[in-house]
Amino acid sequence: MRRKLAAGNWKMNGLAASVDEITALAGMVSDTTVEVLICPPATLVHRASSAADGTPVMIGGQDCHIAESGAHTGDVSAEMLVDAGAAYVIVGHSERRADHGETDAMVAAKADAAERAGLGAIICVGETEAQRDAGDTLAIVETQLSNSVPEGVSVETTVIAYEPVWAIGTGRTPTLEQIAEVHDFLRATLAARFGEDAANGMRLLYGGSVKPSNAAEIFAVSNVDGALVGGASLKAADFGAIVEALNEAD
Repeated sequence: MRRKLAAGNWKMNGLAASVDEITALAGMVSDTTVEVLICPPATLVHRASSAADGTPVMIGGQDCHIAESGAHTGDVSAEMLVDAGAAYVIVGHSERRADHGETDAMVAAKADAAERAGLGAIICVGETEAQRDAGDTLAIVETQLSNSVPEGVSVETTVIAYEPVWAIGTGRTPTLEQIAEVHDFLRATLAARFGEDAANGMRLLYGGSVKPSNAAEIFAVSNVDGALVGGASLKAADFGAIVEALNEAD
């Protein structure tokens, strides 16, 4: 049985005082049966980990370098994230792909680095608005999935997040039918590559304008095992409501 996961991506938001939101969130989800993860900026990973220690809230990073160490000014390795208290790392987010030119091959290498360091990897895939309008969604997602997920990944620690680029931070959300189509396709594609048992063990998250008002209906969609949440994860009250909706989902 796949344990559901609510993951929050703070992106480039948060200062020292923002850690108070993690403390508040920990108090709200003390009895949750789902996994709860917050990925703050790298500057806050250690503080956030200290604040979340002994609570159900896990802390993750938003990106990692493929190397363990070296002459890579400004980068953070997967091992450094572990040392700071992280349990997961997001790789291949559409903003990294667009802003930093990350390719599927780079994303796969980062996922390998995460596994090397003992981090769970949340590997992101998703289409742009133009690709959706052209009817290319499944082809784009299949290519990203095939080339961004490395061979030999751990079922227990690898998570796939479907994030339609046109729905991130826009307030627009795909229809429930559109979400179901992609998530069912992801599961079938993973099964064809890794085998049904392995594919059934991987969690599939939906991301893109998830908020308390639409969380419950999204979590009722087939093969949606949780969410990767952006803006709504910055406030404990909002993210806590999303966690509760996931907790109540069948």
